[in-house]
Amino acid sequence: CCYDIDYVNDTYDEGYAEGVDSVICPENNCPADLTLDGIVSTADLLMFLISFGTICEVTDECGVINGDGSTCADLCGDPVSHEGYDYSTVLIGDQCWFAENCRYLPEVSPSSAGSDTSPYYYVYDYQGTDVEAAKSTENYDTYGVLYNWPAVMTEGICPTSWHIPSDGEWQTLEMSLGMSEAEASNTGWRGSGEGYKMKATSGWNSGGNGSNSIEFTALPAGFKYTEGFGNNGSNGNWWTSSEFGSDSWDRTLVYDNDDVNRSSNYRIHGFSARCIKD
Repeated sequence: CCYDIDYVNDTYDEGYAEGVDSVICPENNCPADLTLDGIVSTADLLMFLISFGTICEVTDECGVINGDGSTCADLCGDPVSHEGYDYSTVLIGDQCWFAENCRYLPEVSPSSAGSDTSPYYYVYDYQGTDVEAAKSTENYDTYGVLYNWPAVMTEGICPTSWHIPSDGEWQTLEMSLGMSEAEASNTGWRGSGEGYKMKATSGWNSGGNGSNSIEFTALPAGFKYTEGFGNNGSNGNWWTSSEFGSDSWDRTLVYDNDDVNRSSNYRIHGFSARCIKD
């Protein structure tokens, strides 16, 4: 693609002729023309020598500079398989969350059983102990499992490289939706409609659905408390991994409020759970 300019004879010759001072490259098709001025000259050589030995930055398919693609073996938004079930996932801010409640159910108990120190697992309105029977219920299919806090902290509830989010990670989620840092660190009902963005577009009582604009798809699974099961269709409660004295932090959404409640709760209670990527 390159042609010599013979300044001595003022003629164009293919190849390198005697008396050639430089080379012209029509349409800048010569790889050696580093300065892209149409001529291969000493300026191109100097540019090459300056950059010689540097490491070129290449962006992998995950958007990581000089990455090898391993960081996105499981791209957020792709399903994540765990215990024979494919969980949907969603990227919210810089965090990758389950877009549905955990279903891990190694055993199941009726609402009359419970503990604040040993793990217990429940399926809303199921009063037996047969895991397969509990999994065949509509409530399990729709809402997943209710866990007391010791159960939500057991290994196996989340896939490898995932974990139960801390109170701080929930606050990060809330701030990415518009809540201020000061609001996020408060207790009780906080924010201005962040819960509306989290709630599913159907399933909440009395028209209390949300926009689900972030695809978190929060559903009102209800809870298990001392007296039994309650508030299915009206409440969604999710454990965090963070402790508060002898209690633990949780989050609550309800049908008649579009904000998010942050409070501590007795560990004997049965709430829903989500996983977040490490």
